[in-house]
Order: sequence, then C-alpha cells, then structure tokens
Amino acid sequence: MTRWLTILITLVQGPAYVASLGSIGIPESAFMMGHTGLFYISAVILLSTGSIFAMWLGEKITDKGIGNGISLLIMVGIIARFPSAFFNEINSKLAASQGAWIMILLEIVLWFAVIVATVFLVTAIRRVTVQYARRSVIGNIKSVGNARDYIPLRLNAAGVMPIIFAQALMFVPGLLAQSDNETIKAIGLPFQNMFGFWYNIVFAIMIIIFSYFYTAITIPTNKMADDLKRGNGFIPGIKPGHATADFLDTILSRITLPGSIFLAFIAIFPAIVSKFGIQDNWALFYGGTSLIIMVGVAIDTIQQINAYLLNHHYDGLMKNSTTRRAKI
Repeated sequence: MTRWLTILITLVQGPAYVASLGSIGIPESAFMMGHTGLFYISAVILLSTGSIFAMWLGEKITDKGIGNGISLLIMVGIIARFPSAFFNEINSKLAASQGAWIMILLEIVLWFAVIVATVFLVTAIRRVTVQYARRSVIGNIKSVGNARDYIPLRLNAAGVMPIIFAQALMFVPGLLAQSDNETIKAIGLPFQNMFGFWYNIVFAIMIIIFSYFYTAITIPTNKMADDLKRGNGFIPGIKPGHATADFLDTILSRITLPGSIFLAFIAIFPAIVSKFGIQDNWALFYGGTSLIIMVGVAIDTIQQINAYLLNHHYDGLMKNSTTRRAKI
C-alpha cells in the first residue's frame, strides 16, 4: 500500500515540480525540451522512476544494512549540500571584513550549540513510573513482586512531522501572491519569502498546532492504559483504566507545549540567523527539517549499531559458555 501511495504522490507532484522550475530562476532552455505533452509525460515518468528506485534502494539498505534506508538517503542528500554552503559562507566572510575568522569561529560555535539543543529535543523524555503487582521475568524464574518500570514519553513525540505539515500548508498563502486581485496579492506577498517575519510567525504557530494534533494521533493513551491493566501494572496513586489514560493525556499536554515551542524555535532559527549576515544556504543548517533529520537519523543509527554490537557480544559469550560446559 505504501509503495502504491508513493507512486501516486510522485505522479501528482511531478508535473508541479517541472512547472515550478521556471519560477525559481532556472532558464527554460536548461530543462525544457519544447512545450509539448510528450516532454511533460516523459519528465514525470523519469521523476517517478527515480523516486521508485530511491524507495527500493532504501528498503534494501534497511533489510541488508543498519538503520532506516530512506532516512539515511535523505540524510546523505542533506549532508551533500553542507561543504558548498560552508565554503561559500567562508568566502563571503573573508571578502566582507577583516575580522572574518572570528565571525566564522562564532558561527561554528553557534552551530554546535544548535546541534546540542536539537539532540536534547530529539532524545528528551518524561519518565512515568509504573509498578507491577506481579511480574514474570524469563522462563522458570519466579515472579518478582512490586517490580517497577517506567513509560518513556518523548518531549517531542511528533518528531519532524509538524514541520513537514506546516511547510506543505505554507505554500497556500504564497499562491495568493499570484492573484490578479491587488488586495489578495498584498496578503500573499509576505509569505513568499521563507525568511520573512510573517512567514515565520505563521509557520511557528502552525508547528505548535500540528505538534498537538500529531501527538494526539500517534500516542494511544487509552491503549497504553488497557495494556497496563492487562499486565497487572499501574501508575502509583492513579487508578487503572480510564483514570490512567486521563493522567497520561495530561502529562502529554504539559510536555508537548514546551516541546512544540522548542521545535518551532529550531524550525525558524535559520530565518533568525540569516538576519545577522549569514548566507541563506548556510543558515538552513542552523535548524529546520535538515538539522532535525540529520540528528534524528544519526542517533537512531548509532543506537542500532550499539544494539547490534551488544547482541554480537552476547552471542559470543553464549558460545564460549557452551564450549566450556562441553569440555567439562
């Protein structure tokens, strides 16, 4: 189902992508081979084929390699833009002032600080203590009474999806600028610049709204409460069942507010730093989907590598133990 949906999306986005190339300053002679239906059909087929190949390659990386294949491909595409953006920023600073190296050093320090903040946003969790009245461990080992565990609720449970949804809708106000009506056109003009003030204000508000919306959809608190009840688990001081679900909803609402504000700030931070003389291409690496995807994929890949190494080490210990018992 996911594959067919991907093909459908590429067939819809393909014509719009080809039509938009001329509006971003690329001369038509660079990509257009006549205003014919055959050209548009062949261009859409090529774009769809490339997307399908990337999807197949991502699945192969997931099956045979480590990490999520599609996410790794996206991260590689983002990193590929990093060297040119960084060196262009250095060249622009060297040509602008004598204190260029100090400014470059400050920009690098700020960039690392933003990465640290993004890591915190991606990994921060709120632990909800859970107590089990009776819990079986492994095999024939006797049950453990009053065992304690916790439910990890992420500060940013929605991940990067609120930014993606908000960016998709931010194209709508920009379309108003194409209207022949001067009043409507005046409303849409401020939203054509992604580094503009009103664009980022509306963008941040939409991210906060979508964070609550997506968290409510993806975190099934009622199911979590039912699973706890069936497993003889409960949150200390909270009745099992509906009261537990309400308690989890309350905690999610409390942590989603600072998490969504933090996410919105990271998303609009490139627009903020661009006001201080940083080039737009380099400013994009100070936040937004690019930085969050890079940090999230890197953390997920490292965790999977550590899990693989731990399992490999455990298998080695089990083999050594079996060999020793056989010798005895």
